[in-house]
Amino acid sequence: MDGYVNEFINYLSVERGLAQNTLESYGRDLRQFEAYMNSTHKDLIKDSNRATILEYLNTLQSKGRAVSTISRNLAAIKSFYQYLVREKYIDKDPAANVESPKLEKKLPKILTISEVEELLKQPNVSTPNGIRDKAMLELLYATGIRVSELISLNISDVNLDMGYVKCFGKGSKERIVPLGSIAAKCVQEYLNKGRPKLVRTYDEPALFVNHHGNRLTRQGFWKIIKKYAQEANINKPITPHTLRHSFATHLLENGADLRSVQEMLGHADISTTQIYTHITKSHLKEVYDKTHPRA
Repeated sequence: MDGYVNEFINYLSVERGLAQNTLESYGRDLRQFEAYMNSTHKDLIKDSNRATILEYLNTLQSKGRAVSTISRNLAAIKSFYQYLVREKYIDKDPAANVESPKLEKKLPKILTISEVEELLKQPNVSTPNGIRDKAMLELLYATGIRVSELISLNISDVNLDMGYVKCFGKGSKERIVPLGSIAAKCVQEYLNKGRPKLVRTYDEPALFVNHHGNRLTRQGFWKIIKKYAQEANINKPITPHTLRHSFATHLLENGADLRSVQEMLGHADISTTQIYTHITKSHLKEVYDKTHPRA
């Protein structure tokens, strides 16, 4: 079975061009499903059917897994069996009639404009690390790119004269995102004063590097933003995507059209972007309730 999983993951990588994080997620979910089937003495090819898949999903639910996690597992299982049918390894898709559990729509947490400003003030720009952190935070809020896209940036992907960033999103899709003057100035400062003191080799292509001179990791960035959120006394839950969510919401609150925001965020489907309109509506209601004399 592991051979089929590996072949499927290779297909997703080569043919579909999915990101490394997504490939790891698919592999992890499928191997967990395989382990479950082995534990119940069932064969993934011969014994898999709608009932066994539902039993597995119920097991995940009984362990307290989130609806989103269960849906993600089912999506991986469905894609895997569709691949096996397409390649004629099996005749019938056992997951075809298994419905995904209904997801609760959770609105992403965002920062207010004043909280963003407080966060952006925190890095100590008298140190190379502080200059780098300031540039990263400003760039994230200025462009709304994903953290995975931020840490994947090379120096050649940023054009400070023209004011844009070139990044590769999900499915390795390239997009160009405008870069504001403040963020551009901070990135230029980092290139002049911060990066030369952090990087170890002249041929390192990564824009943002750690204290070893290597490309910064997602985990490394996560620690950085968490630290500054604490220093800024922001008590809201912070995730690596908080500035991305805040970027989108603040644009819409200030009159940006949905299609432009969709393009900047790199969303394939506009329905994904529409969640931010719900945030702006709930924010307007909050403002109304607080300020209208007859609310």
